[in-house]
Amino acid sequence: MNPILALLRKDFLNFRRNKAAVSLTFIVPFAMIWLFGQIFGVNRKDSGPNGIPFAVVDASGNAASAKLIAALRGEKTFRVITEHPSAAPKRPLTEADLRPLMEAPGAPFRFALVLPADLVSDSRLGLRLKFLSNPRNEIETQTVNGILQKTIFSHVPELLGQSLGANAKRFIGEDRLRQFNRGIARTVTSAFGGDADELERRMSSADFGFGDLTQPRDSSPAAPGQKSSAADVLSQIVKIDTEQVVGAKVKSPQATSLVGGWAIQFLLFALSASAASLFRERDAGIFQRLLAAPVTRAHILWSKFLYGVALGLVQLVVLFVASSWLYGIEVLPHLGPLVLVCLFAAAACTSFGMLLAALSTSPEAASGLATFLIMLMSAVGGAWFPITFMPEVIQYFSKLTLVYWSMEGFSAVLWAGQSLVQILPILGVLAGTTTAVMSLAVWRFNRGPIFG
Repeated sequence: MNPILALLRKDFLNFRRNKAAVSLTFIVPFAMIWLFGQIFGVNRKDSGPNGIPFAVVDASGNAASAKLIAALRGEKTFRVITEHPSAAPKRPLTEADLRPLMEAPGAPFRFALVLPADLVSDSRLGLRLKFLSNPRNEIETQTVNGILQKTIFSHVPELLGQSLGANAKRFIGEDRLRQFNRGIARTVTSAFGGDADELERRMSSADFGFGDLTQPRDSSPAAPGQKSSAADVLSQIVKIDTEQVVGAKVKSPQATSLVGGWAIQFLLFALSASAASLFRERDAGIFQRLLAAPVTRAHILWSKFLYGVALGLVQLVVLFVASSWLYGIEVLPHLGPLVLVCLFAAAACTSFGMLLAALSTSPEAASGLATFLIMLMSAVGGAWFPITFMPEVIQYFSKLTLVYWSMEGFSAVLWAGQSLVQILPILGVLAGTTTAVMSLAVWRFNRGPIFG
């Protein structure tokens, strides 16, 4: 056989035997393509973000406000919350509930709309609403703002008619307004035809045709950077008071929300590679010499664990300090709680790397499995995209990843400025994860071939 063909056959045989190489070549790309397809809604009719928790407080008692809430419920982007999530018995949300819930660790929602008692007032023309936000992710926040404004302007234009009707009653009186509506209805229908009673009913219910404002009169698109005339009119009539509940004083909001995801992803790769060094020490015969001394397997494993935690802690602190210098992230005012979160995140990531080494049979297999799982956890856990852009089924799995809880801890400290007591639940999750994963890794190491 031609030597070139023989060598080619040899390379393919070696590739087939190397499971890590096969997985990195085929399985990992296939899995990531599938995941990105799920995130971006490829071949789905309902592409886009799904189920963003959105609180709504209706203090207006206005009949038309129920239609606005129904329209918000009809948007697949939102999962509308109108009841207090932890109160027993269940009760409607109030405006006083919103800020404490949005500031709490693991907040059940980061966006809220208040329909105040003066939503429609007889002392002014127009509508007044209040929008509260914790804009931790810029992409998610812009999406919520856009969908909310579209819903308000497109689905409840009759609120404008109610506002106009309320002002008319105030200035000319209810009886005179009723006589005016009746006279106008009869005059119009006698001249142009139609049902006078139906027209009077529509005028009495303040249906003045404001819905036409939301419909473009021509199909020509607006110039880039320009609003349509309808949107401009509505934006002046509908007043939305905005309040940023959390993170308003953060100096570098975009970098603060992004750096945590980058840092934890790099940490996972570094610690997984460090744990894979167990195979090199085994192949070099170091373990046999150590075990011949007064050293046990537990000593070796726990020394590796502590080394990984120390390395991970230093890496995270250096990355955050460098980000402070590069992007202006406020690290020093929150250094104590941040170092504690970094410590628990490093411990969780180290246990993950130890488990990979315990389950693998070679450094190549450990590296391939680590690459796949780290990329998967980074994508699903929110390091690359807002988790609300993924299908709701995948969103449930996000909370099972180390990336998600580590980013929650970084955001709680750097974005929300929470104290040590407030971040204890997040630290508890990371500590519990570390204990469970490390226990499984030790059990597997004691029965695996690593010390053979």
